[in-house]
Amino acid sequence: MATYKRQRYLLMTTDPVHIGTGGYRLGRVDNSIVREPGTRVPKIPGTSLHGAARSYAAQLYETPKAAGQSQNKVQDPGQNKVQDPGQNPVCYTFGYLRKDKSGDEEKTTAYSGVVNVFDAHVLLFPVHSLAGPVWVSTVERLREAGFKVENAPDNRDTGTVCVTWQRNDPLNLGWLMVKVGGQVNVEAPDPWKDEKRWQTIQQHIVLVHESLFSQVVNSNLEVRTSVSINPQTGAAEEGALFTYEAIPRATFLTAEVVLDDYRQKFPQNKCSSGQTDKGNPLPCGAWNGPLDVLKAGLRMIEWLGVGGMGTRGFGRIAIVGEPVEEDLRAKQDSHQPQGEEVSQ
Repeated sequence: MATYKRQRYLLMTTDPVHIGTGGYRLGRVDNSIVREPGTRVPKIPGTSLHGAARSYAAQLYETPKAAGQSQNKVQDPGQNKVQDPGQNPVCYTFGYLRKDKSGDEEKTTAYSGVVNVFDAHVLLFPVHSLAGPVWVSTVERLREAGFKVENAPDNRDTGTVCVTWQRNDPLNLGWLMVKVGGQVNVEAPDPWKDEKRWQTIQQHIVLVHESLFSQVVNSNLEVRTSVSINPQTGAAEEGALFTYEAIPRATFLTAEVVLDDYRQKFPQNKCSSGQTDKGNPLPCGAWNGPLDVLKAGLRMIEWLGVGGMGTRGFGRIAIVGEPVEEDLRAKQDSHQPQGEEVSQ
């Protein structure tokens, strides 16, 4: 029987993050970042998180070839021989290709991964104000991420905001001046509410109208200017000046992960006891299933980063607390009327 679980992660950028669109674009910067087509709000693509998590998990398990395009040469670290990639927890989690020879013919079989990593969306965006740094969000975004928002008016003017502290005077969000229309209370889900990073900003949240959110975010992105250096002279290359934008430090995002373990054959080896096959301890604890492998890879992003400009101090993202988890079958049972069974 397949296992279906959904986890929602709360993430915080500890450095600026640049996930580029590729190439140069006309606009205020040369290298722009990935955005949602409809809202134009920046995001971190799930493909970037998935690729980084796989690469880091393969390094943690000491089988770096498990992150490659072909897994036929993945070795068993304990016996120093090529192993079935289906017995490698990283390959099992993220998918693999296996080549089998039958006479003179070679057949390639693709096994898809059992975890789906979705885009990370901006939840709370840091902005300078005369009241100090504040984190801008919307009622809709917070509630969709599982937060409770109390005392928020149903209808409010576009130029009016709500805040989580006592204030009646107008407030600036960067260059934009807005009216304060009341005080609201924002409560995080249980796995996140006691985290220090959340408690630090809880009383500094500003809720704006959804139509204003994109304008506030895009007007306050971090923009850097860099220049290519001539390795022979050590001076700047002529005409090599370029600008690029990034999601700033201390931005909170949410990302969802779905487990679709249709095979139910996760390899039970030394990783289940918190060790690699060489006997070395796994830094992020035991791997008892694909979600543990993914979490270990995501946690390494706090150390090694994701996206471009990594050598310039960009890319690190921290996981805040533990992910909020839902089990599909348990959720179905909770919504099932009494006396009615769920078909298997």
